Amino acid sequence: MSDDPSDPFASKRIPVTGSLHILKDDLTEDFVRASGPGGQNVNKVSTAVQLRFNLAGNETLPQDVKSRAARLAGSRLTLHGEIILQADRFRTRERNREDALERLLELLRRATEKPKPRKATKPTLGSKKRRLDAKKQRGQIKKMRGRAGKLDD
Repeated sequence: MSDDPSDPFASKRIPVTGSLHILKDDLTEDFVRASGPGGQNVNKVSTAVQLRFNLAGNETLPQDVKSRAARLAGSRLTLHGEIILQADRFRTRERNREDALERLLELLRRATEKPKPRKATKPTLGSKKRRLDAKKQRGQIKKMRGRAGKLDD
């Protein structure tokens, strides 16, 4: 991690929203070889980034945000409570680092949004009638599939 002021990893705090932030200490980076095309360069240089965020050990995010982030992370969440993001879209380490961090921050921003509570509603009288009419019509179609002698049932 560098001391460059334009580097998002340089400061101790990384802002998620206006009031929320994560700490640099909760992040770990590993550089691995990227897959896919790239010629000889892809076999020599480790440009892909594996960013690990310790969600379980984080103390700056509220519990409800952490639980929503865990749900949004899905299979990227490990049993130890870490979110692992792999970034290998770009050919340089720096771009892949920025990409992985931005994807993590976007996931955390989406986790800060509280879901709108669902209001229970009753079906309208018209929708009930349409459903029953459709059932009757479907029943008539099925009834007509019988043998020719069974029409008077």
